[in-house]
Amino acid sequence: MNCFLGIDTSAYTTSLAVVDDEGNRKYDLRRLLAVPAGERGLRQSKAFFQHFKFLPELFALLDQEIFHNLKAIGVSISPRPRQESYMPVFKAGSSVAEILSLSMGLPLYKLSHQEGHIMAGLGKNNQSLINEPFLAIHFSGGTSDVLRIEPQINGRFSIVDLGKSADLHVGQFIDRLGVAMGFDFPAGQQLEKLAESFQGSQLKCTIPIAVNGLNFSFSGAEASARRLLQAGASKEELAFAILRVIAKTLETVLLNACKHTGIHKVLLVGGVMSNQIIKERLKFRLEHRAAGMKLFFAEPNLCSDNAVGIAQLASLYFE
Repeated sequence: MNCFLGIDTSAYTTSLAVVDDEGNRKYDLRRLLAVPAGERGLRQSKAFFQHFKFLPELFALLDQEIFHNLKAIGVSISPRPRQESYMPVFKAGSSVAEILSLSMGLPLYKLSHQEGHIMAGLGKNNQSLINEPFLAIHFSGGTSDVLRIEPQINGRFSIVDLGKSADLHVGQFIDRLGVAMGFDFPAGQQLEKLAESFQGSQLKCTIPIAVNGLNFSFSGAEASARRLLQAGASKEELAFAILRVIAKTLETVLLNACKHTGIHKVLLVGGVMSNQIIKERLKFRLEHRAAGMKLFFAEPNLCSDNAVGIAQLASLYFE
């Protein structure tokens, strides 16, 4: 059995994955970086140090037989597949990958974190998407992008930027408000749990969206939510309103993107897209009503940062 290794050292997760020739997961190992209570993130230097600490611990969990059957290595070296895209934390994973590649004489494929998310999102259930161009939404703590995905040969793809956030990434929007409400970082799951307890029939906490064509903004929404929090708004209702404004922003942007491109199929990936409240709102508004879109979501456990897509891309590139 041939094996392919993926390595990803994103801003807050150290990840290793191993897949076989068919892209089936043999290992999916992750360690979430530690963020001190009350903080909204880590400095790159501290995140870099934690990655170097966790990588050997994750490698120790791999069966040694994997290395006898290893054919290629994939690693994320940047947030996005652009020349100017750079974050120091990715150097932790790429350095280890380069050492392994040189010492074992294996090909090394340098990829982007975003490509890994797209590939992981395609998975087994969404592979039919790759036969024609489709739209993709990558919403996470460090990325808020609207993309057009162009299929290439052998299951590969290229990414075309269509729109993005003008200021805060959606994950930053969630985490800043979540920490302000007393949650630990990252705050997404805690905010969702609180929002689920909101039983009101009408939402009194209104947070306006800011969309300009295929671009959007969350700084105004953050300021509005903070004012509501300071005014004593119910935290349950406010949590629901925060998730609702994200869903409404996405809904508007996707309607614009569909009109702009004529494409009706959309893949949604990234940590934010595991949120059930957002997913259900989008499905109802864009699939079950008159919009006529078809939404494809990454598996919930592959929405958060992982190296599975990187390993799968390494297997495709090796062929």
